[in-house]
Amino acid sequence: MPHDHSHSHGHHHHHHIDPEAGDMRVGLAVAVNVFLTLAQIVGGLLSGSVALIADAIHNLSDAASLAIAFFARKIARRPTDGTMTFGYKRVELVAALINLTTLIVIGIYLAYEGVMRFFNPPEVTGWLVIFVAGIALVVDAVTALLTWRMAKESANIRAAFLHNVADALGSVAVIIVGVLIVAFDWHLADPIATLGIAAYVIWMGLSELKGVAHILMLGAPQGIDVEEVLSGMEAVPGVENVHHLHLWQISEDVISLEAHVVVKGDSWSDVLPVKAAVKAHLVERWGIAHVTLDMESADAACDTPQRIGGAKPSLG
Repeated sequence: MPHDHSHSHGHHHHHHIDPEAGDMRVGLAVAVNVFLTLAQIVGGLLSGSVALIADAIHNLSDAASLAIAFFARKIARRPTDGTMTFGYKRVELVAALINLTTLIVIGIYLAYEGVMRFFNPPEVTGWLVIFVAGIALVVDAVTALLTWRMAKESANIRAAFLHNVADALGSVAVIIVGVLIVAFDWHLADPIATLGIAAYVIWMGLSELKGVAHILMLGAPQGIDVEEVLSGMEAVPGVENVHHLHLWQISEDVISLEAHVVVKGDSWSDVLPVKAAVKAHLVERWGIAHVTLDMESADAACDTPQRIGGAKPSLG
């Protein structure tokens, strides 16, 4: 039985940022965050402010998340080889998984801190807090601007970007808390703001994690109805039925499909044009360009086949 594999990658409609320019942006964002961290550590040591040093450590986690994203981008562009026949693109999803998991852990820790502060409110020096948060907010804003456009088309960069969004929100909240403490001496504002940020950070992390896990679990691409794909393939002239369909994403921008296609009894002589027509339909309708089709004649088709999935590999 004829077996065919087509692989013209890529189907997305984004205007991608040049990889090297993207690397420069992420690298610059790492440098900005490392610079802030060092400045805060020096400032904290000179002023004896534990708050400054604590914020510096927190900023270091931002720099680390950006560094993970940076190296993942580099590795993802390596060509396929004998060890990684699918290529290295998924390393970006692994990086996103790491960064989103750490983001959720930070959120849980913030929630714990917030609860603890209700019982033991720390002595918060209003003006120092406002000053520290103001500097951090500027750096977070610069980092966000550097990565915002790229975050829209990459889960890897989006995960690092969310670290910065969480930080920026934290800085805004800290400034408001500082003002409330200076103006009204209202110390409860601190734990309330901390819990609010924690809830939002955890929600953001879990929402994004769902999509990344879906791709890593070889889930069908979101926004594509598998039944509609099947019925569309079966509507191609000369096709009797389609079964053993697998539809997944190698990475965010590469969709793959494999299936067994049974050709109508009188169409077997036209098997190659039928196959070409099925592929053309998949590209035009769904943008699926990485396609493997096993063509079967009606009298030699699989017995009681599964329409979706199927464990036995084809020997044809």
